[in-house]
Amino acid sequence: MLYLIDSSIYVFRAWQTLPPSIVNTHGEQSNAVHGFTDTLAHILSERKPDYIACAFDKSSQTGERYKIFPEYKANREPAPPELKIQFDRCIEVATALGIPSFSSQKVEADDIIGSFAQIAQKAQEPVTIVSADKDLAQFIGEDDIYWNLAKKQQWNYKQLTKQFKIQPEQVADMLALCGDKVDNIPGIPGVGPTTAARLLKKWKTLDGVIENREAIAKMAFRGAPRVSTLVSEYVDTIRLSRQLTGLVVDSSLPKSLSKLRLKNLSRKTITTQLMDAGVSESRAERLALRVTENRS
Repeated sequence: MLYLIDSSIYVFRAWQTLPPSIVNTHGEQSNAVHGFTDTLAHILSERKPDYIACAFDKSSQTGERYKIFPEYKANREPAPPELKIQFDRCIEVATALGIPSFSSQKVEADDIIGSFAQIAQKAQEPVTIVSADKDLAQFIGEDDIYWNLAKKQQWNYKQLTKQFKIQPEQVADMLALCGDKVDNIPGIPGVGPTTAARLLKKWKTLDGVIENREAIAKMAFRGAPRVSTLVSEYVDTIRLSRQLTGLVVDSSLPKSLSKLRLKNLSRKTITTQLMDAGVSESRAERLALRVTENRS
């Protein structure tokens, strides 16, 4: 099983929920690092994965989506400087625990996770995506799991299909139709996820919806003629949005599952590296014991 961790979500969650008075041995605010470290230790001790990777976002304002659509994520406030420092420490902590960590100036964490999921799926290695971002459901295959750690929810392919009313691989098409306010992706005004799912259930793909846009008017749901007109009117917007909602590839990322193997570090090495990242000696020792205990 390959575990792919959508790291930024858990860094931000710790930043928002733990007191800012938590500091590391370097005197830096460390509440986000503290919580993120506990999240990683939980996954390692509970699941004992052979393959695992942390994906971090470092493409803000530089990634491919901003070139396609400069207003992408324009509604989001930038991370404060004290949190940016903690992101770097989080990468250090993941590395100290033996977890391969990746970021890109070209693509986002979602794309890194999607690319690695495809590598595992080709190798017939099951995938668990650890995230609270349901957009990542598009990368879940029939043998995979979507794990919302905070809510203790684990959904397989069939359960996600029931949840979204479409198959997971159709999620990017659905978002292109209805848009995504969180990421400032336009979509069609007035068309929500339910209507988008209804269109995709009948026409299967975004191209199918566009090609049959006139026939939408005859579908048996309220407002179908209006939706037919809107799809015709917003074809260019839909196609633009689809470039933003799907996978963007960074060819410099690893292409082999072997690069995603958890490093079998000794307890002493983990303790030392965690201390270098600012973790206190006593906490570093406890974490090292936790993640190596009963290791197979």
